[in-house]
Amino acid sequence: MRICSLLPSSTEIIFALGLEENLVGVTHECDYPPEARRKTVVVNSILSEKENLSSARIDELVSRSRAEGKSVYLIDSERLSKMKPDLIITQGLCDVCAVSENEVTEVCEVLGNSPEILSLEPTTVGEIMDSILLLGEATGTKEKASQFVEGLRKRIEAVEKKLSGERYRPGVFCLEWLDPPYAAGHWVPEMVKTAGGEPLISKAGEPSFKITWDEILESSPDYLIIMPCGFDVEKTLDGIEEVTSEVSQWNALRAVKKGHCYIVDANSYFSRSSPRVVDGIELLAGVIHSDIFTQRPKGNSVLNVKNHFYLQTFLG
Repeated sequence: MRICSLLPSSTEIIFALGLEENLVGVTHECDYPPEARRKTVVVNSILSEKENLSSARIDELVSRSRAEGKSVYLIDSERLSKMKPDLIITQGLCDVCAVSENEVTEVCEVLGNSPEILSLEPTTVGEIMDSILLLGEATGTKEKASQFVEGLRKRIEAVEKKLSGERYRPGVFCLEWLDPPYAAGHWVPEMVKTAGGEPLISKAGEPSFKITWDEILESSPDYLIIMPCGFDVEKTLDGIEEVTSEVSQWNALRAVKKGHCYIVDANSYFSRSSPRVVDGIELLAGVIHSDIFTQRPKGNSVLNVKNHFYLQTFLG
């Protein structure tokens, strides 16, 4: 079977199921595991060649493309045709996050063969698990997928068990975009709740949406988790100082006053409907309930904003 994955999350699943040899095409965003970067890219973004864009500029370019009826993504139909894939994995959840099913269907009409198109559209953690099982069925790896999902669910249960006697459930707001500000939706509120917090404003399974800083201030979060879609910690830092210096409500936020404002690696653990959302749950639990979860987070996956700016000032 020749597989083309047009989703970074499905690429991760393909590798987890041991199907990397069957994977013939990926997108420019498929960067995990690192071996995925060696696969042939068949999808690029209009933003991929534009470096160091601010959140506001990215939002402007995406909004303009959508208003003009244009896609944010560019499919290399010629390269895809030469690959002759048997299975193409895509999505219909968000036309900003990845190439849509409709675009793939249009391109497939010009291909010499008629590949199966599998659209994954999870909106909750449970549905992410279901998508792994669905992909397992489609690729003949049903048993391995079941075992993999069982392991992920046990890790989630382990977090819930540790928190079973904990009454403290702080209010947590997750910021999915800096300018304009967006409230993180879909599976993120569920991740917060599983990690021992009370998700504010957003609801599990519902899309992310634009919000105002006044609304964030009014929600009075105990914890502010900054997770711009597709950004890692380093990339988020490039734009966070502009927010902290220009947003008048910033210093009035309860989370900022308490030193409970964190930047996390959204690209790895929150933006994608991949198996690593479980890592994200564990990471959040460590942030919200550091007295219970004492293991340090992986690499540069989380950063306390107050400590960062303090060190910058101290070190000059």
